[in-house]
Amino acid sequence: MEPTRRQTLALALAGAGLTLPGRAGAADCPAPAPVWQPGIEGQRKADLGDGRYLNPVLAGDRPDPNVLKDGDDYYATFSSFQYYPGIPIWHSRDLVNWTPLTTALRKHIGIVWALDIAKHDGRYFIYIPALDPNDAKRGIKTWVIHADSMAGPWSDPIDMKIDNLIDPGHAVGEDGKRYLFFNAGNRVRISDDGLSAAGPVEHVYGGWPIPDDWIIEGFALEGPKMMRRGGWFYMFSGQGGTAGPPTSHMVVVARARSIHGPWENCPHNPIVRTTRASEPWWSRGHATPVEGPQGDWWMIYHGYENGMRTLGRQMLLEPMEWTADGWPRALGGDLSRPLAKPRGTAAGRHGTALSGFSDAMFGTHMAFQTMDRDYMNRVQLKHGVLRLAGRGTGPADASPLTFVAGDRAYRIDVEVEIEGDAQGGLLLFYNEKLFCGIGLSDGRLHAWRIGQEERWPPGGPASTRRLFLRVVNDANIVTFFHSRDGEKWTKERSVEVAGYNHNVADGFLSLRPALYASGKGHVTFRALSYRAG
Repeated sequence: MEPTRRQTLALALAGAGLTLPGRAGAADCPAPAPVWQPGIEGQRKADLGDGRYLNPVLAGDRPDPNVLKDGDDYYATFSSFQYYPGIPIWHSRDLVNWTPLTTALRKHIGIVWALDIAKHDGRYFIYIPALDPNDAKRGIKTWVIHADSMAGPWSDPIDMKIDNLIDPGHAVGEDGKRYLFFNAGNRVRISDDGLSAAGPVEHVYGGWPIPDDWIIEGFALEGPKMMRRGGWFYMFSGQGGTAGPPTSHMVVVARARSIHGPWENCPHNPIVRTTRASEPWWSRGHATPVEGPQGDWWMIYHGYENGMRTLGRQMLLEPMEWTADGWPRALGGDLSRPLAKPRGTAAGRHGTALSGFSDAMFGTHMAFQTMDRDYMNRVQLKHGVLRLAGRGTGPADASPLTFVAGDRAYRIDVEVEIEGDAQGGLLLFYNEKLFCGIGLSDGRLHAWRIGQEERWPPGGPASTRRLFLRVVNDANIVTFFHSRDGEKWTKERSVEVAGYNHNVADGFLSLRPALYASGKGHVTFRALSYRAG
């Protein structure tokens, strides 16, 4: 059931620290929901500063999060799809505050899906399934990259010759051999050096039987994450589909005494699931179990924020415990309330600035949405000024430069200057078929909505080749502006974008701020500014 208009308004007001008046007096009013703490540029921050945190711990599009504990350090990475440089790696000491470390994948190998980080014999590995739309026989390949440090440098990707499987999960058996577990309950033994297949595909697990009357997207057994504890091997998997209805996704657990099975399902599966559309987080699943700094236990997984699917699947943190009979039990409820932070941790830095242009931005937050293998050849970056060579004929085929915005509301300003027969501008971009924005070419403005150039009315004339552009996104109500001097602004038009999400357009992506340069020429971008709220 979708939330009523009253429930929706209550959620919106709660985000501002307010409540609706009760129908039968103040006693019926829900308690005000706490607000997030403002971080860099006002970006929302989970750490409340009083020993508690409020999800998401990493806002914005962080799909299929995978976490590695390495001593006192934690590293997280996510599916990066067709965003390049790919495979962003973030670092934390307390599981709540995270900062970007690097991007591990520079060479284009296709559309990167859910992956796995592993450390073995002092070396780090990332196992990567990638879709290659141009290969009819080997449409999905499993790759691996490796490094001496999570900060890199990372090796070039190596084709493991494992095809048409997704969501690898690394494990070492009681026999000392290495394995990758995959979607649909499959497994492949890999070489001792971790770089190639060493055995056939084996089916080892059938999943947990979902009741017929549950509202889900599909069975979709995927995302196995493996761990060993107390003489048991545990497999944490996702089922139900990662999007679709709010109640679709879930976390299920199975265990076995041997890496070879047999696998028995947890008696209280699913251990995590959204059960009502009124909950703050939808489609929760794809969990990695991780031990906290003081030996307590947690799960990190993703979910869609209620009413804000445009932001993508965000990274959530939930406490868990182990029962007396050795099964995990989630403790965070529906994640609507603040929770105690992991024990023995102090507040750390969180997030990264999204404003400006710098040499570091491709390792922290900027990425092209592209299928071009030479995507970086377009870039000239000097003294905080970005110059992009044009590609394609408009935003749809321009391979725009994007970044993740994790706030419900924000404002972005940028100065755009066109050269030659180029067109350039500022977008909110889901994919080549679904975007909106404003652009400038010689003699005219361009306005875009639902992936098409607006004609009723069209963009107006422009007597300049240099213009300031602005977008204000207020909970999916988006307004574009332009200015000659960056002081006096003219409203161009407003767009409603709540439907610019995966359930409408497929692809598992998010609606991201983006800069585009198309046509024959170059576009120079200056003074990029991001402010949340």
